[in-house]
Amino acid sequence: MNELAVRTITGVIMIVVALIASYVGGTVFAWAVAAVATLMFYEWTRITKGWGPGWYVAGFIYALLPALALLWVRERDAHGLYLLIWIFIVTWSTDIGAYFAGRTFGKRKLAPTISPNKTVEGLLGGIVAATLFGGAWALETGLGTALIVLAPVLAVAAQAGDLFESGMKRRAGVKDSGAWLPGHGGALDRLDGLVPVAVLTAAAQLMGLT
Repeated sequence: MNELAVRTITGVIMIVVALIASYVGGTVFAWAVAAVATLMFYEWTRITKGWGPGWYVAGFIYALLPALALLWVRERDAHGLYLLIWIFIVTWSTDIGAYFAGRTFGKRKLAPTISPNKTVEGLLGGIVAATLFGGAWALETGLGTALIVLAPVLAVAAQAGDLFESGMKRRAGVKDSGAWLPGHGGALDRLDGLVPVAVLTAAAQLMGLT
């Protein structure tokens, strides 16, 4: 089985599990989020081992904030599930759009010293995909047009989160944060884009922008 097939199958399984846990909500979703946050923190401590206590504290915050953001968004009001799924859609669309646009059209390197495979064309593809799919979901569910404007901004944030984790791995001299997910690496490899999207969406809601 080729790499794309393995990556696709693993990705579909993760999406289904995330959506089921999100739909059920409550304790099930809380335990799922806590488990993933714990795994993220574990991988962070492995990558940054020997970098000093500041990195340990930063890793705890890095894992905790998006977990709290996702839980707060899900349980805040009747539209929480829709907004939570919007967060997922924007993150997933950015990742998938960037992957395929980069493979098809990618020529100009985005950040060659950090992540040589990422391209400007991939970034643009991710922005377009997040705007289209995130915007369609926002309109369909009545979340509001503000999220259409927010989607491309958060797509850039998701890519920045990806680059941040890539920079950490390059400094540590590792290819992936873990080997739990066939074709994807570890939890940090899959959730580095979700971290800023979740936190910034929760912040936007707190400020009354969504």
